Amino acid sequence: MPGTNPRELGLLADCDSCFGLCCVALPFSASADFAIDKEAGEPCRNLRDDFRCSIHAGLRERGFPGCTVYDCFGAGQKVSQVTFQGTSWRQEPGTAGQMYAIFPVVRQLHELLWYLAEALTLEAARPVHAELREAFEATERLTLESVDELRKLDVPAHRAEVNVLLLRTSELARAGRKGKERRGADLIGAKLAGADLRGANLRGAYLIGADLRGADLREADLIGADLRGADLAGADLAGAIFLTQPQLNSAGGDAATRLPATLTRPAHWPATRYERPSRGTGPRRAPGSTDGTASTRGTGSGRGSGSRRGSGRRRRG
Repeated sequence: MPGTNPRELGLLADCDSCFGLCCVALPFSASADFAIDKEAGEPCRNLRDDFRCSIHAGLRERGFPGCTVYDCFGAGQKVSQVTFQGTSWRQEPGTAGQMYAIFPVVRQLHELLWYLAEALTLEAARPVHAELREAFEATERLTLESVDELRKLDVPAHRAEVNVLLLRTSELARAGRKGKERRGADLIGAKLAGADLRGANLRGAYLIGADLRGADLREADLIGADLRGADLAGADLAGAIFLTQPQLNSAGGDAATRLPATLTRPAHWPATRYERPSRGTGPRRAPGSTDGTASTRGTGSGRGSGSRRGSGRRRRG
């Protein structure tokens, strides 16, 4: 494999090379996330002829915050340019159904590639690097299969195999920390401002609307954690394990939130900086700042999902 850089590995979305698949293939429902109903396979009314969004700069203001949360991990350009060799569903309408069917499959595989690539950067996981590399290469080969093979692929079974390695990676990476065991925990709306969560196992935890301002999440395993509406202002996520862009996009934060180098600060986060409270006081922000909490729902990490519908809990790893 050619290194572990997400861009070099094709794991970052390249909308210029995609046929607007997330705007066509996936369904969504009118909700706080989307202003309209749209069925799977129905082009969004905002999709232009060049496959770009006509309201991209104002999605949140126009009632489509869910679109700003979603990320395909580069699956869109893979399906468009590799699987279908640059021929769009507009050029060949007969291929549309196949394209829409395999896009969520490749998206799930690319998410696994993201985790495996990150695992290979962790020095503590060196004892399993050889197995991780084999799993990465096997998963990459699956993304290059034919349409028929991709449609038959048992993604949950493959995910389960990869997850064994990711669990081992997490254990090795967090071995030096005595973090809390909160896998799958219901922490919805939890008051965790300033909490020491270093090395915590938060795999699949429900942190919807949680107050994580100023929390220390270094070496915490966040794979599949639902961070919708969580407040990450001033939180330290720089060394968090298996955090993804969709998770960040669904949460709130600010200029003081520390992020892993592979992730980007969401555009909707305010430029203000969280002020750590003095002893005996509660969390507060700099004067004139807003709370920065995102109200997006329904995509989170997107684990195993082929939809952008805004609905409750999802299956967690």
